[in-house]
Order: sequence, then C-alpha cells, then structure tokens
Amino acid sequence: MCYYGECIVSGISLMVLGAGGPTTTTVEYLVIAGGGGGGNGDGQSFGGGGGAGGYRSSVVGESSGRNSSAESVKTVTLGEQYTVTVGAGGAVGNNGSNSVFSTVESLGGGGGGATGGTSNNGGAGGGRPWQGVRGLGTSGQGFDGSNFNSGGAGGGGGGAGSESTTNAKGLGLASSITGSSVTRATGGGSGSEGASTANSGDGGNSQNSNRLGVAGGSGVVILKYSDVFTITNPGGGLTFSTPSPAGGFKVTTFTAGTGNIQFN
Repeated sequence: MCYYGECIVSGISLMVLGAGGPTTTTVEYLVIAGGGGGGNGDGQSFGGGGGAGGYRSSVVGESSGRNSSAESVKTVTLGEQYTVTVGAGGAVGNNGSNSVFSTVESLGGGGGGATGGTSNNGGAGGGRPWQGVRGLGTSGQGFDGSNFNSGGAGGGGGGAGSESTTNAKGLGLASSITGSSVTRATGGGSGSEGASTANSGDGGNSQNSNRLGVAGGSGVVILKYSDVFTITNPGGGLTFSTPSPAGGFKVTTFTAGTGNIQFN
C-alpha cells in the first residue's frame, strides 16, 4: 500500500523517488567482528581470555552491544554498492579483525594477554591475565574484560566475565534476526577449554589443559530486508547465503570475505 510516494511492504519502508527512478529500502543488520585470541599462560598460571568481537545491531526489539539500545535501521538505495567485510578471529593473544556493513563498523575483540602481561582493548576487552592488566571494551559494542586476578574472562557483547571465579566467560547477546535465537559475541574464558566457533565473534579461551590460548571466532554480517529485493555481490569476494524468504523478509548471512553488495 502506498501513500504520497511511500510504500509499506512487509513492515519495511520502500520510498519511491519518482516514476522509474531509484527506490530506497531499510535494512536491519547484525554486524559482529572477529573475537580476540586467548592469551598464553606460563605453565602455572592462566593468560587472559580473548574479548568478543564488537556487536552492533539495528534489529528492532533487540539490544546492541554493551546492552545498549538498537541502532537505527540502515537506508539503502537500489543499484548502489555497499561494502561488506567479515572479520577474522584473532590469533593467540591478538585482536580480531573488524567487520563492516556500509558505514557500520564493529571492532575486533581485544586479544587476551599472556601471564603477567596486558590484554588488548577492542570491541570487547581481553580479560586480565594472572598479575596482568585487563583490556577495555568500546561503548555500544562490548564490555571490559574481567579483572579477576587469577585469570579474567574476556568481555562479551552482553557482559563481562565474573570478577570472582575462573572459567566464567563474558556474556554474549542473543539475536533472532535469522528466525531463531542464537547467542553470539561471548567472551573467552581464562581456564576454559574448547575452540571458538566460526562466525560467532566469540573470544578465544585460555585453555586449562595446557594453559595455552586459542584463536577467537570469526565474525558475521547478517542483513534482514524485504523479500521484494535481492542482494548481489558484483565482483565477488564474499561467501553468503539467503534461505527461502519467510514472513515477507529475506535474511542474508555473510560468513567470509570482503566485497561490495548491491540491492536490486
């Protein structure tokens, strides 16, 4: 249904800018950067857990990182190109890489410091290593690392790790942008085992079996838009999928690479 040049399709605004002219639409996004790698211990003490990748969301009714309000939806123009980058997870002790959708950029999670060292700042900060210094998170993206001296968890998108125990990971955030609730951007645990999950934005653990850190999880970019449109990737470079539309929407998930996209 259209009034004065503005049409509403499946709850998303489509602005017609004149007969035969360009059309704009709004897009809900979830942009999560790569998580930071967990820090190495020294054989007796733990390194810091890696911070989660920055978490930025415009999904209506959900939180953005650091439990902030959802950001404004993005307006895009048909035929124009917009950059998408999926950030890689950080190697041991290193920050994750940034993820991007157009002007929206999420910062890679801070790498966890080695025993006695300093964890990095990032989307969410790395946890405090034994007798070291924690990293700090970024407003609207992720929390500071835990300051627990025996080995702090990396900050998560939804909360820092416990200040009173090891193995407590930084809290992630749940989103239902894909139709089912999935928690992502969890801070790595100092003294926790297990590899990071791809496209989670999770920080890497500092494992308690050998006290060595592990790499952070890669990030992800997810876009929700009216099923009237289709996304293409002129020039290639991106790995993505778009399941069958549901409820009048399409949801495209980008899992690797960098390149330009176009709404048609």
